Amino acid sequence: MAPTDMVDDAPLTIDGWSPRNYDGKYAGSVTLKDALVRSLNTVAVRITERVGRGRVVDVARRLGVNSPLRADASLALGASEATLLETTQAYTALANGGQGVWAHGIAEITGPGGTVLYRRSGTGLGRVVEPEHLRPLVEMMSAVITAGTGRAARVPWPSAGKTGTSQEWRDAWFVAFNREITAGVWIGNDDGAHLATDGGKALDGAEQRLD
Repeated sequence: MAPTDMVDDAPLTIDGWSPRNYDGKYAGSVTLKDALVRSLNTVAVRITERVGRGRVVDVARRLGVNSPLRADASLALGASEATLLETTQAYTALANGGQGVWAHGIAEITGPGGTVLYRRSGTGLGRVVEPEHLRPLVEMMSAVITAGTGRAARVPWPSAGKTGTSQEWRDAWFVAFNREITAGVWIGNDDGAHLATDGGKALDGAEQRLD
């Protein structure tokens, strides 16, 4: 599938579950690029159903996400939880020319006189995204920041990223990268409680105003 391919943003129901967009509206026929830039949930679900939930899980694993992922229809919208570290690690593969990495906190420990007591060794995950797939994806994610849901985080140098809100408005995410750094931001409560007490209305559409 290419960024210019068309897909319907319209109501759908799968096994009794009906995903909706943050504003309850639907855009009709849109390109994949526009759907990503506008974070259209129904399109994400349609694409997952088209390519197969198992393949989506396989890609997440290849990128370094090890948390349990349920292969149900809500997989496309992040109903299965992953840590911020895992998610940022996965995005780093996109910033790293398709080469996967293992996140780590300590590269080296030295003692008196500069004696090396510990030095991290080992390689990353190898190539996890092919260049011909990486380029259009990064271009789409760049548009998220220049014209889409991540535009409040626009910086004066090329970057790409994606916003997201979890089920039932429990938390919000933003992960972005450029050639120098990948950064992940999570907003939420560590006990899983809603960020708002009004049924999530205060967070509804948080992807449109992450600032």
